[in-house]
Amino acid sequence: MDALAYTGRVATQPNILVVILNFNGWQDTLTCVDAVLKQSYKNFHIYLIDNGSKDESLEKLTKYENHGKITFFKNPVNDGFSGGVNIGIKHAMEHDYEYVALLNNDATITKEWLEILLESSRRTGASATTGLLLDGDGKKIESTGDGYSAWGLPFPRQRDEPVKDARDSEFVFGGTAGATLYTTALFKDIGLFDETFFAYFEDTDISFRAQLAGHTAYYEKSAIAYHDHGTTSSKMPGFTVQQTFKNLPLFFWKDVPLAMLPVIGVRFFACFGLMYVRALLRGQFKPATTGLLKGIALLPHAFKERRRIQKNKRVTNAYLRTVIYPDLPPNNKKYARRVFHR
Repeated sequence: MDALAYTGRVATQPNILVVILNFNGWQDTLTCVDAVLKQSYKNFHIYLIDNGSKDESLEKLTKYENHGKITFFKNPVNDGFSGGVNIGIKHAMEHDYEYVALLNNDATITKEWLEILLESSRRTGASATTGLLLDGDGKKIESTGDGYSAWGLPFPRQRDEPVKDARDSEFVFGGTAGATLYTTALFKDIGLFDETFFAYFEDTDISFRAQLAGHTAYYEKSAIAYHDHGTTSSKMPGFTVQQTFKNLPLFFWKDVPLAMLPVIGVRFFACFGLMYVRALLRGQFKPATTGLLKGIALLPHAFKERRRIQKNKRVTNAYLRTVIYPDLPPNNKKYARRVFHR
């Protein structure tokens, strides 16, 4: 780890549930679970969920059924990322875990990842603590936390930038649910992931809801993870495009406060329209239009949730403007390219 090395230690030993969701990806899951079992911090339990896989996952992962550090839950249907991880989060709350770590099955972590995030969370008081997420080769940055721009577009900070340019630890808008430690108190306060998202932007929704309720998120540079981005979604052509057009408006209508709707809304729908035209030009009419129509059908849900979320808002709009990026996402072009090149 060299310059990124961590030297701190956690004084107390709160219990942590590490939730790993598998869907037709048992090969990656084996590697991920192995990395968690090697963590320097020992007071954790793994809640491994198979999310309705149709490949050999159930057969290959049954080796964990009698493992003392692992509970293997077989979900008979695919409830998406949000529905799948909610199973684990509910288990964490019902069994009095103080923390729950969400980790993508196609991610791996360094030996002290969990310990570093825990120490950082306790030191900063953050309800969500994320680390330096690199690509699978460790050559580029996947994210240094998540951001949300004044143009209504969420984005992974510093995506595709060189590792040497990774920012120092700091408070951020949120963390990717693919590699973040949360307090269970956060979910008890604001609720679980919105299962209507199924996958994509459900973590930004959680981040915005957390910010509205007065919770904070922290990026810890020395907690390093590696992620083979898009491993699962690449097996489902058009899936990412459809989910993008369904979920972006859903997220916007639920979470943006009333006073900020006009300015962010004009920018957001201008970008959204350009994204739709781009999808058409790329021959993605069907998934883009399907997603758009599904998003429209979810508007009653969005407005119902909006009333609940905004009613529990505990921070000022002035504060929110300090955590919202004031311009287009710095990596907007690269991020859009990623979205439409799955």
